Amino acid sequence: MNKAIKDLPNLDARHFLVPDSKALAVTGVNHAPRILLLYGSLRERSFSRLVTEEAARLLQEMGADIRIFNPKGLPMPDDTDEQHPKVQELRKLVQWCEGMVWCSPERHGAMTSIMKTQIDWIPLSLGAVRPTQGKTLAVMQVCGGAQSFNTVNQMRILGRWMRMLTIPNQSSVAKAYLEFDDNDRMKPSSYYNRIVDVMEELMKFTLLTRGCSDYLTNRYSERVESAEQLAARVNQRAI
Repeated sequence: MNKAIKDLPNLDARHFLVPDSKALAVTGVNHAPRILLLYGSLRERSFSRLVTEEAARLLQEMGADIRIFNPKGLPMPDDTDEQHPKVQELRKLVQWCEGMVWCSPERHGAMTSIMKTQIDWIPLSLGAVRPTQGKTLAVMQVCGGAQSFNTVNQMRILGRWMRMLTIPNQSSVAKAYLEFDDNDRMKPSSYYNRIVDVMEELMKFTLLTRGCSDYLTNRYSERVESAEQLAARVNQRAI
């Protein structure tokens, strides 16, 4: 897990939108937005990781508190229990964050198993509490060839299923191997500009909705249930 990215974005930061004190306090919450970033590859030179790191630099420059989860060593779902150290690390980060970025390569027309494994280890509920409900989400993908949107579309479905507020904008980087220099930094391009757009929009939605997610996700069908009934319905062990 990286607590910070040392290098600066490879673009002119004078044009970045950095929230002022009024924007930070719009929902009565004054700390820096907490963003967790996940990527979907274990390759030594992983372009989904490199895009994620560029996104983290941008978010950090915009004033966010960021964490990047390294999926190396995360077991397959059901191969062990939730007490595994990597599972606990991931779940604690999910509880800590107010928004997320998911970035996966497209493999066989879909997200990778590495990406799906991370999402599958994120619980829909802990008792009667849903750790992802009401949190913001940005989705991105990298392609080895022509631009595609299969992976971001899949991740949107998962985000909705987990009751996250998936922002409208998204990024898909075609022929990602051409977009990075020898120092593994993304070259200025329209693809890089789109990632800036996505991160700015994620910051805006996070600032606007954090602190009031309980109100936004308050549902009549759940208000008429008792706490015991709700816990029994959403607890996956009962399935």
